[in-house]
Amino acid sequence: MGSQDESRRVITGIGVCPGTVAGPVVLMPEPIAEPAPGLRLPPRADHEAEARRVDDAARDVAADLERAAATAEGDARDVLDATAAMAADPTLAADARRRVLEEHLVPERAVWEAADDVARQFAELGGHFAERARDVLDVRDRLVAALTGRPAPGVPEHAEPFVLVAPDLAPSATAALDPTRVLAIVTDGAGPTSHTAIVANAMGIPAVVAAAGASAALAAEDLVLVDGSAGTVVVDPSPEAVRAARERALEVRTFDGTGRTRDGHRVQLLANVGDPAGAAPAAAAGAEGVGLFRSEFCFLDRQDPPSVEEQVSAYRTVLREFPGRKVVVRTLDSGADKPLHFLSAPEEENPALGVRGLRTAARWPGLLEDQLAAIAQAAAAEEAEVWVMAPMVSTVGETEWFVERCHAHGLDVAGVMVEVPSAALLAGPILARAAFASIGTNDLTQYTMAADRLLGSLAELSDPWQPAVLRLVAATCEGGAQQGRPVGVCGEAASHPALAVVLVGLGASSLSMTARAIADVGALLREVDLDDCRRVARLALDAESAADARAVVRENLPQLAALGL
Repeated sequence: MGSQDESRRVITGIGVCPGTVAGPVVLMPEPIAEPAPGLRLPPRADHEAEARRVDDAARDVAADLERAAATAEGDARDVLDATAAMAADPTLAADARRRVLEEHLVPERAVWEAADDVARQFAELGGHFAERARDVLDVRDRLVAALTGRPAPGVPEHAEPFVLVAPDLAPSATAALDPTRVLAIVTDGAGPTSHTAIVANAMGIPAVVAAAGASAALAAEDLVLVDGSAGTVVVDPSPEAVRAARERALEVRTFDGTGRTRDGHRVQLLANVGDPAGAAPAAAAGAEGVGLFRSEFCFLDRQDPPSVEEQVSAYRTVLREFPGRKVVVRTLDSGADKPLHFLSAPEEENPALGVRGLRTAARWPGLLEDQLAAIAQAAAAEEAEVWVMAPMVSTVGETEWFVERCHAHGLDVAGVMVEVPSAALLAGPILARAAFASIGTNDLTQYTMAADRLLGSLAELSDPWQPAVLRLVAATCEGGAQQGRPVGVCGEAASHPALAVVLVGLGASSLSMTARAIADVGALLREVDLDDCRRVARLALDAESAADARAVVRENLPQLAALGL
């Protein structure tokens, strides 16, 4: 994973958001210290008043996070909303209150012990709950800071824009970053598909993750040159390199609305949209349409399922921005990291391998029927070209069932997401039934490599450059070619320009990504021929590791350096 080259003073990790920037290092402050075990209130203390301080702190922390969420967008807003909800959840505060009243612990120690118990339970459950454990500890630290009069954990102030270096970043800390202040992010931990990486990419902040030892090797105010594409951090770079990076940073790259290679091969460049608020920025970025419209926002964090009318209104907000252009709506992808409060689902030991995606629809078919009815009504009312796809498809039979249900609602372009290796290996027969496929590289990598994509310690395995993953992408594209069906990519991989070239070489007909990445990907495709794409794709397939695949492709694409990618 991460390594250091002392002779060149280069620290290496995994680049997750393109861009080359230079600036001074700011180190994340030391984490909130654990209050001393057994620290108790004096006998004459007002225990009720001390217990109320826990409720007051929880209310203040939730309000601070909600204010930050209100000014954020897209993935950043989702993360801050989720952390605010965790702070507002009465369960944690109630347990801490009990420890103050019954065990007479000081409030900060009571919060610490209560949160640790919840986080441990979540970690043992795995999957989505293991990810939420990080949020619980984030809330714990914020509550302890509030109770002890310390500043909330987070990014320190600095007189000039800087490179933030940390062992890891809490999801809420990443989501609250100001791109005008934070030039780049470098972390020891986190993986290429972690929340840190996804949010940084959505915000356009160059980032290098899994750079082991970076926070120990770098000192405050060190001048560093961060390359978010190559995954390198150069310490004390030459003045020429700094000047070149700063000149490139001033260039504003735009996209003309037509994705194609230098020799005219068409590749649709689409945007991923997570909620209605993301539609207008995606259209403004010149996206040719929406390759992944995540519909979960309608269903999460509510006690009852949304009505058909509510869904129609929400979907129309997105469709309205893309008249005459393609919008691919992914049906509800719940379960695992997105549980639904209104479903009485039994607890699962391994939610990532449980009832999620289309499996939820099979168990509660009324949810899918209402959603398809809403999508059909929204499509009829707007001018967008609406496609529909199901998440977490594993078999030919599941494909047939989903396509039949779509056709029953008059939705004729019904496809599948390829996130499970079985779907990639059966792409031919699956695409004999489905109109198209879209490859979700984040989950396909997780399931192919048997590595939880949210664990920083498994970052090397969670890398979409893994040759095994690329071979499954190739197999899916071959199945599409056999049936004359288009195959696109909508995972994080599509937003990395060098990897986008490989995906086109493997046969992807469209790439869907965070809107900020479209101009960079479009610019690189304009500089390569389809044969170049196929040549570097073959080099990547023949590599024996993700690092080798990334390195050999970058070596064979001199256009990357010319474009500052």
